[in-house]
Amino acid sequence: MSSEVDKSDIEKRKQISVRGIAQVENVSNIKKSFNRHVHYTLVKDRNVATTRDYFIALAHTVKDHLTSRWIRTQQNWYDKDPKRVYYLSLEFYMGRSLQNTMINVGIESACDEAMYQLGLDIEELEEMEEDAGLGNGGLGRLAACFLDSMATLGMAAYGYGIRYEYGIFAQRIENGEQKEEPDDWLRFGCPWEKARPEYLLPVSFYGRVEEPEAGVKKWVDTQVVLAMPYDNPIPGYGNNVVNTLRLWSAKSPINFNLKFFNDGDYIQAVLDRNLAENISRVLYPNDNFFEGKELRLKQEYFLCSASLQDIIRRFKASKFGSRATTRTDFQLFSQKVAIQLNDTHPSLAIPELMRLLMDTEGLSWEKAWEITTETCAYTNHTVLPEALERWETSMLENILPRHLDIIYKINFLHLQEVQKRYPDDVHRMRRMSLVEEDGVKRVNMAFLAIVGSHAVNGVAALHSEIIKSDVFKDFYEMMPDKFQNKTNGITPRRWLLLCNPSLSDVIAEKIGEEWIVHLDQLTQLKQYDSDPSFLRSVQTVKQENKMKLAAYLQKEYGLTINPASMFDIHVKRIHEYKRQLLNCLHMITLYNRIKRNPSGKFVPRTIMVGGKAAPGYHTAKQIIKLICSVAAVVNNDPVVGDRLKIVYLENYRVTLAEKVIPAADLSEQISTAGTEASGTGNMKFMLNGALTIGTLDGANVEMMEEMGEENIFIFGMKVDEVEALKKSNYNAMDYYNRNPELKQCLDQIRSGFFSPNKPEEFHHLVDILLKWDRFLTLADYDEYIKCQDRVNSVYADQNLWTKKAVHNIASSGKFSSDRTISEYAREIWGVEPSWEKLPGPQAPRENNGA
Repeated sequence: MSSEVDKSDIEKRKQISVRGIAQVENVSNIKKSFNRHVHYTLVKDRNVATTRDYFIALAHTVKDHLTSRWIRTQQNWYDKDPKRVYYLSLEFYMGRSLQNTMINVGIESACDEAMYQLGLDIEELEEMEEDAGLGNGGLGRLAACFLDSMATLGMAAYGYGIRYEYGIFAQRIENGEQKEEPDDWLRFGCPWEKARPEYLLPVSFYGRVEEPEAGVKKWVDTQVVLAMPYDNPIPGYGNNVVNTLRLWSAKSPINFNLKFFNDGDYIQAVLDRNLAENISRVLYPNDNFFEGKELRLKQEYFLCSASLQDIIRRFKASKFGSRATTRTDFQLFSQKVAIQLNDTHPSLAIPELMRLLMDTEGLSWEKAWEITTETCAYTNHTVLPEALERWETSMLENILPRHLDIIYKINFLHLQEVQKRYPDDVHRMRRMSLVEEDGVKRVNMAFLAIVGSHAVNGVAALHSEIIKSDVFKDFYEMMPDKFQNKTNGITPRRWLLLCNPSLSDVIAEKIGEEWIVHLDQLTQLKQYDSDPSFLRSVQTVKQENKMKLAAYLQKEYGLTINPASMFDIHVKRIHEYKRQLLNCLHMITLYNRIKRNPSGKFVPRTIMVGGKAAPGYHTAKQIIKLICSVAAVVNNDPVVGDRLKIVYLENYRVTLAEKVIPAADLSEQISTAGTEASGTGNMKFMLNGALTIGTLDGANVEMMEEMGEENIFIFGMKVDEVEALKKSNYNAMDYYNRNPELKQCLDQIRSGFFSPNKPEEFHHLVDILLKWDRFLTLADYDEYIKCQDRVNSVYADQNLWTKKAVHNIASSGKFSSDRTISEYAREIWGVEPSWEKLPGPQAPRENNGA
């Protein structure tokens, strides 16, 4: 009888939490394993071990659960020999791995219980982990979400990137100004990675091109840098698949700089080894901005060359563990290999694959070109002209002479095709040339990526249309079949299950747990949009998340905020096109309204802005300073009280996003229409039940289509209206003179109202808004303020607000990265996703272990 009671009790607790219940036997194994790691891995006992030691011991314990799955997965790929997908990206913004790994492997509750029994707090241990900040923002985080989805969909996929010693800088706000500190994330080691020195590869630079016989070219007298691979496990959710993210680190060869050794300056020669190793030292902190620096070019080529050599090695060796070359016919290459270029940063993969196939493998140009174009595909991430990579030919000639040679030939043959299609259209030929001749001679890397790929995609429906009608119009007209759309997505594992467990439980209680891998099942929630107890549960979860964030802000910033206020959140990289200034004008407008009518009724708001500015982007840094200066005035004005608070969230990163997003009421997505390729933060807020205020830009358009326009606050000009206004010569002064509230805001900024110690501090920002604003901020001000007024009136009716929030959550299915990756797989890579589970680590292997 008692066992039946226990069983029903366990079932009840299982229903309470998506995490399930910890098995006694599992808990005991985890405790043993944990103590063993404290003892043998860290060489400590419980008397002297620190919190960090315990974190490392727990990470190793969790990694033990991954290892056999990892080896088995790789054995499985070798046995089955499926087509492999290689995702090349200069950025992978992974964040922390511990909790995500526990969830995906299904041991979170067991680890939690084990730590509890050992007198440790698992959350405290999780806080010890450094973020792997190997990315700037959206592009890098997208790559991380994609890895999670590829593993969850059972694909033989590999991420290839650089193991930067220093990731995206840590941001400190001092006196309202951004200060950058190096992100020494490897200082205490990384428990997840495994170095693979046996796969060390040479990467060449400089040198010259020789032609020993007609038509045969050789790259000689090069300087070699070695690429050392570090493998990181990428677990799929609940399917025993563990894929690999391979990150390359630059190592100096033993014989580096023989000149010094021969001169007897041994010490200098050893010190100069650093020069080679600088290649993987630091991530460039620019988002949507191209800076043609030599080191950056070396990083891009370093990634492409090491990765392609590795890809070819794996293609040749078809048996697990076999070092013998078994496959030499490259006819099969594009049937076994798909390479996705995440923006143009890895576009040197195209000339590098050509070089390897011709110079090393001895293929003809025609055969090599066919293989290259069938294998590579390119994702475009931006339409901003200043973000497009255009490398000077003089730099390429110096650092990569063989590749410039190949690019020239690609361009020659490409222009012959253009001429065939459009005879006598000289202007079109000039526009479509990969080599730009006006001014400094440069190679347009996006054009190279288009010509060298079989598929080109944008990352939201609107963005993909803009690419076809504007940025790459000539190419679309000539090769329309190449162009596709793949709307971005986010992984629901990290962005709901991990960061918002209470909401996950409320959802699972109603519709079960299949949504974790089939997010479109969330539509079932729509039937509960008028169920009072469900609405109450959703409200309660949001309120708890807000209290948690308020406690965190109190602890970190000493700021007391009103958890009953609307949490209005604007987090993303600081850039003029993302229009943090428009939000700032709204803050000042609200402040002025409260001051004008101190006894009026106002919906209380806490406005939070977060994000990093590129260190060299002066305007973006001024925007941060302005927001902080406005916050200092507003937060210290007794008349305002807790009706309006402004918080600048310092050092916004993946881990902070996981705390902020579940607590948001309102998500700000207010870029000028036609500038944000997609956005993915918008999707994370939607999935967590925040309502969006936004323009019809990027994926906001598709979000509105999914949820219905009554569940999103849309304002501002559409793309065609933006274009029309630009053509008719936008004059910001018209808006300034027409709108007294706007005029007051700008006059206050200009007069030094928010910077009394330095009245001229923000003149430059006002000048930009009134004279040189490419992003038409003032043209959207009036509609934005009216839209914010609508937000207030809906928020005042909490039931209506929550009903809309439920519709947001229920309409998020499309924005799972699982859906995005399934589309890439079927329509670009020629691979079929699979929801099959691999046998677990304990299950016997098939084929007698073959």
